[in-house]
Amino acid sequence: MKKTNIKWIVEIVIISVTMSVVFSLTSSEVLDGAGYVVAFILLFAFIALGVIFDVIGVAVTCAGETPFHAMASHKERGAKEALRLLRRAERVSSICNDVVGDISGIISGATAATIAGNLTRDFGLSSIVMSLTVTGIVSGLTIGGKAVGKTIAINNDTQIVFMVGKLMALLPFGKKK
Repeated sequence: MKKTNIKWIVEIVIISVTMSVVFSLTSSEVLDGAGYVVAFILLFAFIALGVIFDVIGVAVTCAGETPFHAMASHKERGAKEALRLLRRAERVSSICNDVVGDISGIISGATAATIAGNLTRDFGLSSIVMSLTVTGIVSGLTIGGKAVGKTIAINNDTQIVFMVGKLMALLPFGKKK
């Protein structure tokens, strides 16, 4: 059995708190005085973010290294980065699925509650009906999106990991010196 890595736990807690604060602050700033169109766009963006990162997390845990060794030997951009992702699959999955996915879920829930409250206030609608309706829609889109995403990730793991590797190769913090 592996020893618990305290350093990793502290890092993931710091990353989680930081991302949560940034997402929450962004949501609050955008929602303050925003119309319903902007509020729903923000809500769907948080849902999509959670689904996309869930797909990446699943793909990284499913993909194998073999195709990326061949790509790296041919100097294909993103192959080395993809191998780094796969060699850290446990951490990548934790960050993608747990940190980004969970925070997106929490923030989308808070955003949905704000929207439901505003709809109730502005249109005199039943708060229970609005809350249940908006919560149901958000839950359905999140769970349904992740279910579809998992199927896509499992069936296209190599392509997804390679795409993320290519993206990392373009970013200054994604390249290993």
